[in-house]
Amino acid sequence: MWGLRLWTATSKALFAEFLATGLYVFFGVGSTLHWPLALPSVLQIAITFNLATAMAVQVTWKASGAHVNPAVTLAFLVGSQISLPRAVAYVAAQLTGATVGAAVLYGVTTGDLRETLGVNMVWSNVSTIQAVTVELVLTLQLVLCVFASTDSRQTSGSPAAMIGISVALGHLIGIYFTGCSMNPARSFGPAIIVGKFTLHWVFWVGPLTGAVLASLIYNFILFPDTKTLAQRLAILMGNAEMKKLVAAEAQRESQSGSGDTKLDSMCQMA
Repeated sequence: MWGLRLWTATSKALFAEFLATGLYVFFGVGSTLHWPLALPSVLQIAITFNLATAMAVQVTWKASGAHVNPAVTLAFLVGSQISLPRAVAYVAAQLTGATVGAAVLYGVTTGDLRETLGVNMVWSNVSTIQAVTVELVLTLQLVLCVFASTDSRQTSGSPAAMIGISVALGHLIGIYFTGCSMNPARSFGPAIIVGKFTLHWVFWVGPLTGAVLASLIYNFILFPDTKTLAQRLAILMGNAEMKKLVAAEAQRESQSGSGDTKLDSMCQMA
């Protein structure tokens, strides 16, 4: 029974990551297309990615934790908040979702708009070191915001709104350097659809490095938790998830049994 529940919960989380990433790429990348009658402004793109992020987080928050980004998933893995098998599955779902989202966008656009499809590119006056550094810093602030806005130890607020603002902030600066990725899946989807992978590694190395640094800063310096090495290893291997599920199932059965006992007692009194 608990195995079925684990499979159901995992499948729902993976579908949530697939769906949210696909929608994020469709709306976000769609805002960067150079329409002949109205070229997008930096502010327009930043606001669209802001809204797309808030939507994706709000929709999938309860189902999967709303990572929607391999960099965020890696940060949670480093912070011992997700298992390695689940992290790998999340990234696969995110990349698949991004590809489908980009493919749908490609299918509904025509002509020259399809040429670049919002592929992230390092501008000619920006070196690769500068590009990696910018992506690192942008993702660093994003992941710090994700941790702060989803940490139950912090004051309550709206993770969707705060993470969306962080994404908009990154785009207001990053567009001038790399088109602003902060999310390897966002870069991967359009790139694989149009087959443009020039300096594509920048949009993996920068965000993933920034995510790891942010996780170390938040979880081990700013707000360290009390997990032991054994607990971290159990989470990494996925054993902690199994134990939680078994415990929840036992508690559910206990409550059910308690309810039946109370019902029997009431019947006897009657």
